[in-house]
Amino acid sequence: MHTAKQLSVRLVNKPGRLAAILAALSKGKVNLHALAVMDSGDRGTVRFVPDDFAAATEVLDKMNVRYDSADVLLVEVPSQSGAFRKICERLAADHLNIGYAYCSFSAGRGAKGGVLAVIKVNDLVKAQRVLSENGNTSSRRKQPGRRPAHTR
Repeated sequence: MHTAKQLSVRLVNKPGRLAAILAALSKGKVNLHALAVMDSGDRGTVRFVPDDFAAATEVLDKMNVRYDSADVLLVEVPSQSGAFRKICERLAADHLNIGYAYCSFSAGRGAKGGVLAVIKVNDLVKAQRVLSENGNTSSRRKQPGRRPAHTR
């Protein structure tokens, strides 16, 4: 798990706009760790995590494309049923809000066939601490005063 800079670009929702941005980034030798495209009527929002933030902003500046940047958390999600749910539960248990999340193109280095989730949270430092507890991002912290769901 680590943090990264994400860029958000609002584009007119027309054929070729996304392709033009991606072509310019490629020409500028900017690779993407993750990408999400969301439609909102006549405009769309493209969020992406570049491998080289400075180079990506330079490309966008040359294209006269406005952008916003944000710090996001990159979390390795193992390829196991409920793995992302467990991450969300750990964040929720510590009153951390997830503004949005999306996944990477390929697995993180230690994800063992999983993916790298991009998570925008309201408190990045606290989220890192919560998910780093016990050195395991997918283990659930025991809730005080809670009983198991099934008892015999």
